[in-house]
Amino acid sequence: MRAKRLSGDGLGSNAEADGELLEKVASPDADGRALLTQSAEKMRLSERGYHRILRVARTIADLDGAASVKRLLIAEVLSYRRLMPGR
Repeated sequence: MRAKRLSGDGLGSNAEADGELLEKVASPDADGRALLTQSAEKMRLSERGYHRILRVARTIADLDGAASVKRLLIAEVLSYRRLMPGR
């Protein structure tokens, strides 16, 4: 799935996608977008931090074989961010 999504852009992984492409290929469902937006404000995420969450969520969705990024994946990635020391 990932290869098909990114192949037209000459990219081999989600890590190589810029913010604009990432927004297109990792766009979460409405509930996921709302959670991400609320969390970004509450956690004062930079644009880079916001995109890192999308990138990791898209990668997990790829590993699960999921076609889209759902709210539950956004919540999972946000929980990892809270668990990391120094954040």
